[in-house]
Amino acid sequence: MNTDSCAEDNERSPRITFLSGGTGTPKLIRGFRKVIPDENISVIVNTAEDMWIYGSHLSPDIDTLMYLFAGILNTDTWWGIRGDTTITHDRMKELGEDLFLTLGDKDRAVNIIRARLLKSGITLTKATEELCARLNVKADIMPMTDSTVTTNILTENGLIHFQEYWVRYRGTVPIEKVVRTFREGILETDSEEKMGEEKADKKPSIIPADVSPRATAKALNAINSDDIVILGPSNPVTSISPILECEGIKEALKKKYVVAVSPFIGDAPISGPAKALMEAWGMPPTSKGT
Repeated sequence: MNTDSCAEDNERSPRITFLSGGTGTPKLIRGFRKVIPDENISVIVNTAEDMWIYGSHLSPDIDTLMYLFAGILNTDTWWGIRGDTTITHDRMKELGEDLFLTLGDKDRAVNIIRARLLKSGITLTKATEELCARLNVKADIMPMTDSTVTTNILTENGLIHFQEYWVRYRGTVPIEKVVRTFREGILETDSEEKMGEEKADKKPSIIPADVSPRATAKALNAINSDDIVILGPSNPVTSISPILECEGIKEALKKKYVVAVSPFIGDAPISGPAKALMEAWGMPPTSKGT
């Protein structure tokens, strides 16, 4: 167990499952680690912001949690590894590559290993377990699904990945609609090179109303077996709703004691683009809307 995690006897502490994405819930979890052992914490993580990029597989919300529990997270930014370098990124830019994401060298290594594991045929759940074991993470971190779910932003110029909306355009592009796409399996065709190619006049692969990505058996078991479930203060549209949309999650939550923590203070989000996204989703950007 890490030094900043409670040394209390596991049997005396409740088991808690968090639904997490982005940076809001990891900050809440950091506080819980003061009173709950890592071994008693499960986290079901949003994967709708994942992407294949330059031959590696980026899973930012999973990585933030892994790095937090491994004690290596850069808590100034709440993403990436503390003290990481950007030698590879800088060299690629020098060679003329159009990079909108800045990946540290150590962080990139994790993404490359994850890509190799996925290409070997194992699921994202198993790949996450393997990476957690290598990083000596004691908490149980798991993806919401082993399928490919992507949050896209429909703009006047077409459909773009949420990462592109938030990082390349810094959330300044007007949102016409939030679109979730879904494919079975983890497909490398969902790559950064595809970004921006789907235009508004093309019909994206929107999840049909009667079809949802399947939640993993591990995620459902965590909800069913743990004492408390906490919906963390992450972005309701891009971080929490993708998890709730997975088949079986809502039904499992109805049987549990669930606490939802709002990412809003009054009418203002604590951080991030939650206000614009909630409005595009047709919901008031408030705790009540959440």
